[in-house]
Amino acid sequence: MAEILNLQRLSKAERAAIEAVDASVAITDAAGWFNGEVCDTWPDYATRRFIGELRGGHGSRAERDEMLVRAEIILGGYPCPLDLRGRAPKLKWFHQRQAGANNLHATDLWGSDVMVSTSRSVNNVTPIAEYIIMGALYFARSLNRAWIDHRAGAFERSNYAPVVLAGKTMCIAGAGGIGSEAGRLAAAIGMRVTGTRSRAVENPADLPPGFSEIAGPDGLYELLAEADYVAVCVQLTQDTERMFDAAAFDAMKPGAVLINISRGEPVDEDALFDALESGRLGGAVLDVYVGESEHPPPARLWNHPNVLITPHSSGSSEIKTGFGVELFCENLRAYLDGRPLKNVIDWERGY
Repeated sequence: MAEILNLQRLSKAERAAIEAVDASVAITDAAGWFNGEVCDTWPDYATRRFIGELRGGHGSRAERDEMLVRAEIILGGYPCPLDLRGRAPKLKWFHQRQAGANNLHATDLWGSDVMVSTSRSVNNVTPIAEYIIMGALYFARSLNRAWIDHRAGAFERSNYAPVVLAGKTMCIAGAGGIGSEAGRLAAAIGMRVTGTRSRAVENPADLPPGFSEIAGPDGLYELLAEADYVAVCVQLTQDTERMFDAAAFDAMKPGAVLINISRGEPVDEDALFDALESGRLGGAVLDVYVGESEHPPPARLWNHPNVLITPHSSGSSEIKTGFGVELFCENLRAYLDGRPLKNVIDWERGY
C-alpha cells in the first residue's frame, strides 16, 4: 500500500483521479492541519496570502506527527512545514504542486535523500506565455502612458509612441516549457525570437517552433544587444541569481523592455531601477519581485511610470489545469511501477 499524505486542498475530482491510479493507494487528507505550524515559521505576508484566515490548523502536534510517520509520499506545496523530512522517516517522495522549488530551500527536504518533484513546465504554461506577450504589447502600444494620463485626468497625445511587434526581436532567457510557448506565440505575430538554455541548441532542426537561435548562458549578452523585448523565464539557481545585473542591462539594446515571470532574484533590482531612471531600459513588467513572500513591492518600482507589477498572477486564468495533479498521477504510476519520475529536482542544478 502506498500511503499518501495530502497537505493541499483537493477537489473531489482530483482526489478521485489519484485514487484511480491504483487500488493500493491510500490518501490521508491533511489539508489545513499544518496551518498553525506554517504560520509560526513562514513570513506573515506569505501566510496571509496563501492561508488567509484559517491560520490555526487542526489537531494536535502528536496527531500531525502520526500522519507524517505513516507517509511514504507527500503531496504538498507552498508554504509547507520546514521539518517534513525529520518527522517522516518513511518518506520517499514529495511532490510540489507549484512549478518553482526555491521555497523548499528553507526546508529539510532540500538536498535530502527524498525525491522531490515539481510541476515545472506543466502548470499554466499558456496563460504565462500570453502574459509575456501582453507585457510586450503593454509598452508597444503605450498603455503605460494611458495609465499616467488616466491619473492626470487628461490625454497628452504627444507622449504616445506606439510600435508594432511584428519585425521586432524577443529574447527569452530560459527557453523551457513556458519560454518555448511564449516564443511560439511571439513568432506567430511576426517577431524574431531568440533565447537561451543551459546548453546551446546547435542543430536548427532541434529548435522549438518559432525560434531562430538558442544560445548557451555565455551567449546571452550578444542576444540582449539585438532584443527589443527580453523575457526572464529561468529557474532560480545560484547561476541565475542576479543574472540581470548592471552589466546585463548595459548590454541590452537601448529602450528595450524587460518582462520577468521567473522569480524576483534573477533580476538585480538596484540595477533595474538605475537602468529605468537612466532611460537605458524602456520599461519593465514584473510578475515577481525580490522578497514577494515577505513584503509588498518596493515603492520605487511600484510607483515608477515605466513599470507594471502584478501579484505573481501570470499563471492564473479561468481554465483549471489540475494544478499539478495530472503530473502527480502520472508520476504516481511511474513510482508504483519502479520507473523514473518526471521533474525530479537535481540538487546540483537546483531545479
